[in-house]
Parts: sequence; C-alpha cells; structure tokens
Amino acid sequence: MDAERARELLTQERERLERALAGLEAGDKEAAAEQAEPGERGSETLYQEELDTGFAEGLAEQLAAVERAEARLAAGTYGLSVVSGKPIPDERLEALPTAERTVDEQQSIT
Repeated sequence: MDAERARELLTQERERLERALAGLEAGDKEAAAEQAEPGERGSETLYQEELDTGFAEGLAEQLAAVERAEARLAAGTYGLSVVSGKPIPDERLEALPTAERTVDEQQSIT
C-alpha cells in the first residue's frame, strides 16, 4: 500500500476514534449535570457508566493501535506483519488500517 493512502486511512481512523471519545466525555458531563444527589443514582445509570467505561477503554486501545501503525509508517514497516515480517494484503489494510498481522497469524492467536 502506498504511504499516502496509508496515512489517509490512519488519519480517518484517528479522527473517528477521537470523535467517539469526545462524544463519550460529553455524555458523561451531561449525565453528571442531570444527577441531583449522589444517592439518587439508579441501577440503570450505574450500568450505563460501566458500559461507557468499557467502551472508552476499547477506544483507547484502538487509538493506541493507530499510534503503533503511524510509528510503523514512519519507520517504513507499515503493511508488514509485526510477527513474521510478511506483507499484509492491501485489502486487509483497507478494511483494518491498524492491522499488525496477516489474517492467518491473527487467527492463530484468537
């Protein structure tokens, strides 16, 4: 994959993740403003907070994957498996710009 296309895909992915994180943070602030008393928290609110926390952690992990991919791009190793050094097909990188392994390698660890 050409470096310019890779950069474009990674930029789009970073922007998507940052928007999602910002949306979560905005939702947290709104929920906090709506809460009158700490003791008035219902189980639904607590459940939603736990879901949001898990979602935020997942987004942070995905953002870290973008950063690793950007570092590989800068080092000239983007598109090569971090395990074997084999090329990752462009089709896989189009679908998952942060891919670190070939499909076969990924399937062997999951």
